Order: sequence, then C-alpha cells, then structure tokens
Amino acid sequence: MREKCGIFAAKTENAVQKAYYALMALQHRGQESAGISAWNRGIRTLSGRGLVSEVFRDGGLSGLKSNTVIAHVRYSTSGSLTETQPLETSCCGKSIAVAHNGTLTNFFPLRRHYRKLGFRFGHSVDSELLGVSFLRHLTETGDEFEAMRGLFEEVRGAYSVAFLFDGKIIVARDPLGFRPLSYGVGDGHYFASEDPALRLFTDETRDVKPGEVFLISDGDVESRVLVKKSHHHCVFEYIYFARPDSTIDGLNVYASRVRMGRELARESPAEGDIVIAVPDSGRAAALGFSQESGVPYAEGLIKNRYIGRTFITPGQFNRELKVRLKLSPVGEVVRGRRVVLVDDSIVRGTTMRHIVEMLRRAGAREVHVRIASPPIRYPCYMGIDIPTRHELIAAFGGVERVRKRIGADSLAYLSVEGLKKVLGKEDLCMACLTGEYPEWAFDFKV
Repeated sequence: MREKCGIFAAKTENAVQKAYYALMALQHRGQESAGISAWNRGIRTLSGRGLVSEVFRDGGLSGLKSNTVIAHVRYSTSGSLTETQPLETSCCGKSIAVAHNGTLTNFFPLRRHYRKLGFRFGHSVDSELLGVSFLRHLTETGDEFEAMRGLFEEVRGAYSVAFLFDGKIIVARDPLGFRPLSYGVGDGHYFASEDPALRLFTDETRDVKPGEVFLISDGDVESRVLVKKSHHHCVFEYIYFARPDSTIDGLNVYASRVRMGRELARESPAEGDIVIAVPDSGRAAALGFSQESGVPYAEGLIKNRYIGRTFITPGQFNRELKVRLKLSPVGEVVRGRRVVLVDDSIVRGTTMRHIVEMLRRAGAREVHVRIASPPIRYPCYMGIDIPTRHELIAAFGGVERVRKRIGADSLAYLSVEGLKKVLGKEDLCMACLTGEYPEWAFDFKV
C-alpha cells in the first residue's frame, strides 16, 4: 500500500514559500508530483512530476507571489500520472483550482450524468468532478456553503479538498471524514492533511470535523458543519500512512503504534532473543512489543534513505533486488539469535518473504513475524492503493498459509478487537480488514 496525497492551503503572508515547506512536511503522502496554485488577479499554478525539491528546484517559485494558495503532493489513485495537482478546471463561466486527497466512489456514473447535462471535462482524474460540482451549485445558489451542501449531497467517497477561486479558498472534509485534515491559526489561516505541516507556522491546531467547510475570503474565515454522519476515519492512517508525530482526531499516531505493539505482545507473545522492526513504519510497534514482552529491542535492519521512491519504478528491478537496495540486515545483531520481526502490515507478502530470507542468510536462527494490524483481506475504494483481492496474501486461507508463504517460523497478527481496544474508537473505517464498507459511501443515484 502507498500513501495517497497531501493537501495544504493558506491565507497568510509569504504563502507560496510556506506552501513549499508544508509540502516538504507532507512528502510522505505522495512522491509522484507536487504543485502550488496561487491567486494574483487570477489563478496561476506551478506543478510537475517528482519530489517537492525536484519540482521547485533552482528558484522555481520566484515568479509566484501571493498570500492565497493551495498546494498538493500526489500519489495517483485515478487518472493519468501526468495529471498533477492542484488541477485547474472551469465551469459556468468561472475557473477553479482543486487539491484533493481521496477517491470518489461514484465518479464514473456522476461524470456520465454531468456529461449528459452538457458539462465538459478536461481531465481524467476524479478530483476535477469536485470542482465542477462546486461551481455548478455555486452558480445555482450564489452561496459558497450552499454550493458545498449540494456537493455533499451528490458526491460520495473520500475527499479532503481545497478549492481556490475568485481570491477565495474553500476547504472541506467529506461527511464521513475518511481522510485526515487539520486547521491551524496564527499569523494567518492554514490547512493541511496532517498537523506537523501546520506546526511549522503555528501551535494552535485542531482537526477539521467530518462534513465541515471553511470559507476564507479577504482574510476572514467562517466555518460550518453542513452534514453530520457517523465518522469513518481510515484506520490505516494510524497503522501506516500518517507521520508518527501527527495527531489525528485526537490520537497521537506514534503513541497509538506503540500501544499496538504492546497489545500484539500480549495477544501473541514470541520466544525470541531480540525484537527488530521493519523500518521505518514498524519501529514504534516493535518498541511497544519489546516493552511489553521484555525481549530487548535492536536495530537489525538498516534502511537505505538515499533510494527515493521515484528512483525505483515498477518493472525496473525484480522485487528481491528492490528489497535488498532498500533494506540490509545487520549480521552482528541477528546472527545466531531468535529474531522477532515486527512490521505494520503485510500486503502481497513478497517483501516480507524476501526480508525473512535475508535475515536467515545473515544468520538468524529463527524468525518470528508479528504484524501490528489485522490481516488485509479486502480492497479499499476510499483512496488507499490496495491491490486486487486476489493479490492480497491474506485474502484467501488462514494465517498458517501466509506463514508458509513468507517462510517464517511463526506468524501472528493483531486482532480486530485488539486494534479497536488500542485506539479506543469505534468510528473507524476498517473495510480492508473486515469487508464492512460504510453504506453512505456507496449510497448514490444519478
């Protein structure tokens, strides 16, 4: 699985420069492209493929000046890889820039409906439909909040979104709150997918509520919760996607991952000499497992931080060589020892199999794999790139089948009940684990 996208919006002095640094803080959420849209008597967008530092190298932002911006880092869930965001579109005589994190579940039928009504689309990505829907309802109602109410009524799926138009910014989180979104206020108004990007500029932050809409115009800000539904925040933000120093809907991500590891040790202890993590996302859970079990923690796998995600492209190398480029075992740590290997999840199982093989070649006597989340058995339709069900190693058959395929001496996952207990929340989307999809996200008619 890969992170989806990150968005940022701001009304403040030096907004373009601040957007650049905020995108650097959100880089983990998307490495395919980056972009910034600014308002200066019209919309001007600079974007390109690659990491933030690559897209805006050599003073690339020097000609972009504005105090009103939206910005985006992208990992695509729909549309062409060449379609960077923020994307610009127009409808009803108005132009708009859109930065979106999520996936629309009724994108295709709703776009066909709009086409029958005479609307034209210039992009293949689902994010454009959000801008067109907003501008259509804005034309009909003349009110930004009523336009967003109309969008909420017809668009389904996951969408934390920022619009830039007419010198104004609209920021909203879908009624079920699938994807994270935070608001900060200081010397201006700031929004970002995760609060570490806001803490660059202010310590006064809070979560944007599901169904909440912000309108920033002429320096003033107004917010309203337009729709109230049961919250279904993505559980994998806590397990894997979000930065460890993020706080999402009141829960610190790092502390949550440590508790996952502790609960995993209580549910499925392992007789080992050392606990090691698959870096970096498995480290907090491994520390928790070590703390609870009393088995000492060690750094048994070293991550090559200079292998960028854009460097390793699909099909460029075989999977085993990719793993060797990215991770290397420390023979002096694992040799002759019973190793408890902790990671956040297993998707296809290919990477885990190669890691287990590497540890054995490095001299590990036993390898016991512990996973700080339940098995992933179902695809996601709300903005997470999960392979088809037939590609998911845990989709068919039990834990023993997975253990044999990855070559571990033992394997155990954190239970669904244990995960809920650790997070202390029932209002989570766990569809990829349980197959129980939120009804609202698929309740649409066009």
